[in-house]
Amino acid sequence: MTWTDRTVVREGVRISCRDWGGSGPPVVLLHGLAGHAGEWDTLARNLSRHYRIVAVDQRGHGASERRPGDVSRAAYVADVVAVIGQLDLRSPVLVGQSLGGHTAMLTAAAHPDLLRALVLIEAGPGRSNPNVQAEIGAALGAWPTPFPSRQVAVEFFGGGAVGEGWAAGLEERADGWWPGFDRDVMVAALTENARRSFWDHWAAITCPMLVIMGQYGIIPAYETEAMLQRRPGTVAVSVPAAGHDVHLQHPEILGQVLQEFLGQIADQPVRGQV
Repeated sequence: MTWTDRTVVREGVRISCRDWGGSGPPVVLLHGLAGHAGEWDTLARNLSRHYRIVAVDQRGHGASERRPGDVSRAAYVADVVAVIGQLDLRSPVLVGQSLGGHTAMLTAAAHPDLLRALVLIEAGPGRSNPNVQAEIGAALGAWPTPFPSRQVAVEFFGGGAVGEGWAAGLEERADGWWPGFDRDVMVAALTENARRSFWDHWAAITCPMLVIMGQYGIIPAYETEAMLQRRPGTVAVSVPAAGHDVHLQHPEILGQVLQEFLGQIADQPVRGQV
């Protein structure tokens, strides 16, 4: 099974999606900063046997608008709402990794009747970090672009499934392989995260939640513990031998965890419906 390209336009900004079809309940997938919708291909292919799967290229990434004028957190949230509405994805489960998980969290907080459930992968309310933009900018600037070949890129990104996943987001041009984003747009997208945490949004979420962390991920243990203390009904899973890119390293394990969670909430009433 493969996907169909779908395009959503909100306020003149083009958002590209990979629609995997499927006749079951809808699930929307959001990648992280500097990522792309294709990161979810293995997971989406498996889940689409039982669910309607849509993976989004968020603004500034992949096949979506490369240089949108607005990269605020609110803009990303509004894009998700537009995707759900324009593609008629009624009461979806929203799944996000890293900054995509942050977007998913803010969406759930701002629109409590929109989602059936929320799944965060290596994501949380965070903490202010004035250095994050400089750090991410430096990291992205260290990419030796253009890569002379896709295989060189795979090796640079660590090889294996993680390397393949990151390399899949590159664009082939006459002079080599380039990122599917502009670095300054990525740095600008972190402006609000550099200034504040988002615990107020975490506390406002009312739908069922699953939090998935990698054993060697980047979310501090104290942050995860605080998340569960403030939302004791949250389901939490730690994936052994996994880092930040859980969805690339262990898509089969992630798929099993997701399907178990989705099965648990299947019989729960959908908010806003009788």
